[in-house]
Amino acid sequence: MSERQSGAPLVPVAAVAAGAACLWGSSRMTWVSVDSADGLAPPRTDHLLGSTWFGALTPLALALLAAVAAVLATKGGWRQGVGVVIAVIGGAAAVPALALISHSGVTAARAKSLADLPGRADVTAVHAAALPGVLALVGALSAFVAGVWLARRAARAGGLSGKYSAPAARKQAAARRAHDDGEVSERVLWDALDAGEDPTADKPADPG
Repeated sequence: MSERQSGAPLVPVAAVAAGAACLWGSSRMTWVSVDSADGLAPPRTDHLLGSTWFGALTPLALALLAAVAAVLATKGGWRQGVGVVIAVIGGAAAVPALALISHSGVTAARAKSLADLPGRADVTAVHAAALPGVLALVGALSAFVAGVWLARRAARAGGLSGKYSAPAARKQAAARRAHDDGEVSERVLWDALDAGEDPTADKPADPG
C-alpha cells in the first residue's frame, strides 16, 4: 500500500522513529568520563551515561515514540500540531548534543556532582565522547526535519481540501441553476456539464 493510499506519511514517520532510536541509543552510551583522586584511595574513573549527563534525553526519546503513534492517529490540524511538537522535541534534543560535541558545559564541577564523588576528591581530567553527541544530533535533526515537514504538509493539505471543495459545490449549484434559469451563461453551462447535467435539455412542464 502506497503512502497516498494509506494516508500515512511513511517517510516522516520513519524519520521520527529513527530519531527516537538515535536518542535512546545515545542515552545508553558514555558521554563523559571523569578521572579523580582523593589522596587516600587509588585514582578512579567514572563513566557518565547520556541519561545521566542530560537527564531529559530518555524522556525525549520516549516522547518521539509516542509522537509516531500520534501522527498515525491524526489528520489535518491535529497532525499539524503533532508535527510542531516533534520539531520542538528535535530542537530541544539538539542543544545538549551540540554542547557535548563542542565541549561546552563539560566542566569538572558538573562532572564531579553527577559522578557523586566525595567532597575531598579532586577531578584530574574530564573527557567528553564525540560519538554519542553525533548520534544524538543526528536523531534530533531527523526528528526536527520530519516535524517541520509534517506541520507544513498538514497545513497545505488543509488548504487544498478547501480549494477543491469550492468547485464541487459550484458545479452542483450550476446544475440547479441550469434547470431553474431559462438562459444559461457559458460558465454555468460548463459547470453544469462537469456536474453531469444537460442544461439544454427541456425542462419538465409545470404541473397545473
